[in-house]
Amino acid sequence: WRNLLVSFAHSVLAGLWALLSLWHSPELLSDIQDGYSVSGHLLICFSSGYFIHDSLDIIFNHQSRSSWEYLVHHAMAISAFVSLIITGRFLVAAMLLLLVEVSNIFLTIRMLLKMSNVPSPALYEANKYVNLVMYFIFRLAPQAYLTWYFLRYVEVQGQGAFLTANLLLLDAMILMYFSRLLRSDFFPSLRKGSVGRDVDGEKFLID
Repeated sequence: WRNLLVSFAHSVLAGLWALLSLWHSPELLSDIQDGYSVSGHLLICFSSGYFIHDSLDIIFNHQSRSSWEYLVHHAMAISAFVSLIITGRFLVAAMLLLLVEVSNIFLTIRMLLKMSNVPSPALYEANKYVNLVMYFIFRLAPQAYLTWYFLRYVEVQGQGAFLTANLLLLDAMILMYFSRLLRSDFFPSLRKGSVGRDVDGEKFLID
């Protein structure tokens, strides 16, 4: 519960922060490589801190084996974000990626509802469809756009090559998470293994 609530707090803060920053300064979207805003820079520092904290929490609580996907994701995010913080480049790309946290708000609500002992099938059913829409708008769409942008416009050398590789790995992870989400919420007959095992697998839908 504690880890999910911390994740939920980060999703609300980072998701709304990214959304409002881009809404307030839409001109940033015309320069994904070199566009800069103080708000965006601070947002990336904030999210880097969260990913470092969550990674240490997983390691110190001896959950590395069961949460290895989290650690891989966080290592990718931390390394990419640190390179952006140092160079000041591709900050807008990171802000677009952090729109995913808006989607994560509903993914976390989904997990909290599944873990809760309070029966609320109507609320879960409503959140299920809202979650799917948010997944498309704030996770799949920004990810697809940035993948296209990097492959077309970013030089595959140095930082550009490193970030492109990170982005392509993230593409694979996101498609895997999307497949899990569809199987769990919309095609339950395709789920494999026991119920307990399924719930363990679904924790990786977040982040």
